[in-house]
Amino acid sequence: MAQNRIIPAAALIAIGGSAGSLDVLLKTLPFLEPSHNKAILIILHRKPTDDEVLVELLAFKSAWPVKEAEEGEPILPGHVYVAPPDYHLLIESNRSFSLDASEKINYSRPSIDVSFESAAEVYGPTLVALILSGANTDGTAGMKIVKKRGGTCAAQSPASATTPYMPQHAIKSVQMERVLQPDEIPAYINQLFSGL
Repeated sequence: MAQNRIIPAAALIAIGGSAGSLDVLLKTLPFLEPSHNKAILIILHRKPTDDEVLVELLAFKSAWPVKEAEEGEPILPGHVYVAPPDYHLLIESNRSFSLDASEKINYSRPSIDVSFESAAEVYGPTLVALILSGANTDGTAGMKIVKKRGGTCAAQSPASATTPYMPQHAIKSVQMERVLQPDEIPAYINQLFSGL
C-alpha cells in the first residue's frame, strides 16, 4: 500500500457506498473545511423511490451546499452532489453531469462503477475515489479505471464497516493509497483538497 505517494491536489472526490455508508458520511461532512473550492460527488445505492430526505439529511450535516445532481448541470466548486435514485450519474468532458437510465450494474442504479469510470476519464490524476461500507462489488471496476488514469484510491477499513464486503473486494483488487478508519476520513479529504 503506497500511503506516502505524492498526490496532486484533488479537484473532485467521488465517494461510493452502500449499506452502512450513510453513517460514515454523516460523521464526515461536518468536519470538511468549507473554504475549499473543490467538489464532492456522493454515489450511494438507493431505492428507486427515494425522495429528497437523503439530500436534506446530508445538507443538515454539511457547511457545503448539498444537492442532487441534475442533467446538464455544471460541476461547481465548493458543492456536494448526490447521485439521484434510479439513474446512473456520468461526468461529461465539459465537467457537467448527465443521467442515464440504462440497465442496472451490480444490481445497482446508480452504479458506483459508472460514476467512478466517467469521472476518471475527465479528471484523471486530480480525481480521488473513496469506497465505503457496502455489500457487493460495485466500485472496484471503477477504481481500476481511476488508477489507470492516474487518480487516487482509498477505502474505508473493512474492520470498521458495518458491511465490509465492498471495501474488502476493492482493497483486494486495487492498490489503495490509504485504508482509513471513519474518523480519519475528514482529515484525509481536507488534506487532499489542500494538495498536501
